[in-house]
Amino acid sequence: MRAAEKALRLAVRLTVFTALSVAGLRLVGTLLYWLSSNLLVTSVLAVFVTAVACNGLLMRIYEGAGLAQAGLGWNAVSRRNLVRGLAWGAGAALALIAGAVLSPAAEFQALATDSSGAPVILFVGLLLLLGAAGEEMLFHGYGFQILIRDVGPWAAILPVSALFAVAHTGNPDINLLGLVNTFGWGVLLGYAFWRSGDLWLPIGLHAGWNLALPLAGVPLSGFTMNLTGYAVRWKAGPLWSGGEYGLEGSILTSGILILLFVALWRMPLPRQTPFLLQAREEG
Repeated sequence: MRAAEKALRLAVRLTVFTALSVAGLRLVGTLLYWLSSNLLVTSVLAVFVTAVACNGLLMRIYEGAGLAQAGLGWNAVSRRNLVRGLAWGAGAALALIAGAVLSPAAEFQALATDSSGAPVILFVGLLLLLGAAGEEMLFHGYGFQILIRDVGPWAAILPVSALFAVAHTGNPDINLLGLVNTFGWGVLLGYAFWRSGDLWLPIGLHAGWNLALPLAGVPLSGFTMNLTGYAVRWKAGPLWSGGEYGLEGSILTSGILILLFVALWRMPLPRQTPFLLQAREEG
């Protein structure tokens, strides 16, 4: 295929994927808002439903394949990558919080209200897992993978990470460092796909971090959830705590992102060959 034809094909498919994603988020989000005015619930479900529909539809139309071939194939390696990602994401979050609480910077504080109880914790946990999976399919699914196939990994990872950061600018109380760290998360998660060859490692990293923060009593991307009846009270300033946005707006998260990236870069991982990248790798 000539370069001009290849570029046109990529542009058309990226445009269709982007247009369907934006339209789907607005349509599904509006429909869900009629059922529930809870911003977190409607946002998460809108992202997940839209991501599944767009990836599944375009994989079928353009590739003659199913949703599983968009990096979601389920096998022994995928299962290990999911568990590995959950452990790394949750471990990183808990290490930051433990370090802060063991230092003079922060302490655990009992809240005046009771904990949410097991049913609510399970519901929120499932919601956060779906949210992580939806965002990974949306930002590192079909569109991201064909971009890697045609222009290479870093030419795809960096601009998509910028879009990932922009998509979070509407979160409550986001700050500049939170925006920078969200870009860093986009780079880490995009690189996790490239290193593992599936979406399960980035889904695990994303979900592990997102699950650990609210369980430990820390705001998640500006959303405060009282799940356990305890919260982290910071004595240090917003540079360390992230302010109302939470740890993702903290310089501590900037440091842990660098450590996670180095660990991902150096650690030997079994790599699967993504369906959409097979032609590139075989060539």
